[in-house]
Amino acid sequence: MEPILELESARLSLRQWRDEDLPAFAAMCADPQVMRYFPAPLSRLESAALIGRVRGHFAEYGFGLWALERKDTGAFIGFTGLSVVGFDAPFTPAIEIGWRLAREHWGLGYASEAAWTALRCGFDRLALQEVVAFTTETNLPSQKVMQAIGMHHAPADDFEHPRLAEDHPLRPHVLYRITREQWLQTLHG
Repeated sequence: MEPILELESARLSLRQWRDEDLPAFAAMCADPQVMRYFPAPLSRLESAALIGRVRGHFAEYGFGLWALERKDTGAFIGFTGLSVVGFDAPFTPAIEIGWRLAREHWGLGYASEAAWTALRCGFDRLALQEVVAFTTETNLPSQKVMQAIGMHHAPADDFEHPRLAEDHPLRPHVLYRITREQWLQTLHG
């Protein structure tokens, strides 16, 4: 499959990563507030490695986590996209939608706008039947984005994240789902 290199929404470009994104991305991933629902902030090297893994995902699957750029300023503000869940859980195999935005771009609707655009790509262009999202139980801002794009919490599917220690406070995760049919219903009211 030919990789899907770029998507657009009203205010954002979802595009391929550029080498010059690293400083802003590393700063975002080093911000303790941005990373409060993750085990730890990332070093510059860890951020660069993450970009490498994202590029590899695009090469392998044709989609992934797109870099987010504001159309009005050209500023890099984070990422949003789709990825293959990389661990075993009762709901896998699955495609997840995810996002991370720099703090100065929070509260402006960018996460929902970009996530909706990625979801549309998943159902329209990739012909996915379902997309999932998950986060730690305490990450209410991310859960609000999941709800805003029409996803539904599936409490029976909540799980303990297998990559976190059993006593880690972020280990309990909630799972949200949306099927292609539900998405179409959202579109057509």
